[in-house]
Amino acid sequence: MIKKISIALTQINTRQKVFTFVMILLIAGITPFFTHLQPITGPLVNALLLIATVLIGPLEAIMIGLVPSTVALASGTLPLPLAPMVPFIMIGNALLVTAFHYSKKLGFLPAVVIAALIKFVFLAGTVQLLMSTMLKSELVAKLSIMMSWPQLITALTGGLIAYLLLKTLKHR
Repeated sequence: MIKKISIALTQINTRQKVFTFVMILLIAGITPFFTHLQPITGPLVNALLLIATVLIGPLEAIMIGLVPSTVALASGTLPLPLAPMVPFIMIGNALLVTAFHYSKKLGFLPAVVIAALIKFVFLAGTVQLLMSTMLKSELVAKLSIMMSWPQLITALTGGLIAYLLLKTLKHR
């Protein structure tokens, strides 16, 4: 009897996890279509990644993090000449999720700050080290602005949004 109850609870938990994964993936995938503004899309996507990390796990959140930059490129949020940056944005999202996951024990908000800083340093450094050799200098200048401090701000804002949403969910 105990085994049957345990199996049933696992199945319910798995269904909830799959449903949550699909819903967050759907929202993350359609967000760039509704707004082409990085100050809106960035925080929402970062919030979704952090919420996914908490609710369903870091590997699932990393998988979700692969979608928004591809959609942003397809929808025009990320201009076509910046296509070489997409894999690095995906890696930046994975770093955000991983750093947040492993530093959560310090507290939610300190983990957000650490994760945001790591993503920011990676993306800003990538533009400076790699993209400057691959792209025209005027494009690198625009990309440098886009991938520097705005990334830090959108990650921190996304962390705050995630914190408030998760806190609201917890109280319900």
